[in-house]
Amino acid sequence: MNAKELQLNGKLYRLDAELLAAHRNAVRLTGLIGETSETEGERRRELIRELFAEVGEGVWIDPPLHCDYGINTHIGKHFYCNYDCAFLDCGQIVIGDDVMFGPKVGLYAVNHPIDPAVRATGVEYGRPITIGSRVWIGGGTTVCPGVTIGDDVVIGAGSVVVKDIPSGVVAAGNPCRVIRKVTEEDTKYWQEEIALARALSDDPALF
Repeated sequence: MNAKELQLNGKLYRLDAELLAAHRNAVRLTGLIGETSETEGERRRELIRELFAEVGEGVWIDPPLHCDYGINTHIGKHFYCNYDCAFLDCGQIVIGDDVMFGPKVGLYAVNHPIDPAVRATGVEYGRPITIGSRVWIGGGTTVCPGVTIGDDVVIGAGSVVVKDIPSGVVAAGNPCRVIRKVTEEDTKYWQEEIALARALSDDPALF
């Protein structure tokens, strides 16, 4: 297998010319994204689509964004990414629909050998990260290699997610742990709040 095949199969690999070129292209594209203004929405979306392997409709990213390759990241519809996030996509990163990231969220789908002598050779390996749909990840959160986060999850700010998180929960901490389930009471409360906001707003169509 070549270096890219080793990378995507979770095996130890070393950068070759193909991966280095892909990384340099990601650095170029994230730099161009960072140069776009808030009024250049279509230009920014074009660059985002060029950077990533797959991008759904309604995606918005506030720069700066940092990314190792981009070509190993798949993003669903209506994704919002706040400032200064980092996607180290040496393994596959898959993000579902209607996902929100706070600022400084890091997805680290890369790892290094524990043995210091092997690590010193410069090899590394990837582990996939999967994030379900309708997930909100709070600012400053780190998602570690090999983690899967289910659907309908809230991850509290500053968390370090080292193990899988099931669907339908609020989780937080270092290491990140499930705090409670998302309940019918939550749904009722927030449906009432949005109905009130709609009633009070000068432009209910915004809701």
